[in-house]
Amino acid sequence: MKILIDANVLYPTVMREVVLGVAKTGLFTPQWSPRILEEWARAAIKLGPQGETQARGEIALLQAAWPGAEVRYPPELENRLWLPDPNDVHVLAAAIAGSSDAIMTVNAKDFPRNVLSEEGLHRADPDSYLQGCAEANPDLVAPVAQAVVEEARRLSGEPWTLRSLMKKARLPRFGKAVERLS
Repeated sequence: MKILIDANVLYPTVMREVVLGVAKTGLFTPQWSPRILEEWARAAIKLGPQGETQARGEIALLQAAWPGAEVRYPPELENRLWLPDPNDVHVLAAAIAGSSDAIMTVNAKDFPRNVLSEEGLHRADPDSYLQGCAEANPDLVAPVAQAVVEEARRLSGEPWTLRSLMKKARLPRFGKAVERLS
């Protein structure tokens, strides 16, 4: 299954690390466009003067780790598409061009299921999708979640639990499922 990942899933860090960690297990193939990566870099400016620089470094590592993930499309593809927020049409265009099965986004209102289904796509909420992955493949997914928690503890010095970190990362059902299945 190919899933185009929206910028709001790639940034913030914990959500991105869990999603891409699950992708590394082979449960799905991640995709993105250059514009989606640029949105991530611009959003990271909120972290302060070094935020964008750090994001661009992380993007370079991401591109090296997933060389086939980047989707490009002809600009005129956007002309025939419609979404409630015109600024999100590029995401739909990239999903179509990449023959994606789904768009993973936390932005449900701007990606109506009926519009996506007309293009043969569905919308994947990260929390629900990851919860399903954990329930179907606990032996693959639980180590990913644990590695993300351990890295968060190391970087922050905070005593994160799986549930507390996943709740903060807007993945509460996923955290609960992994904890229950572990």
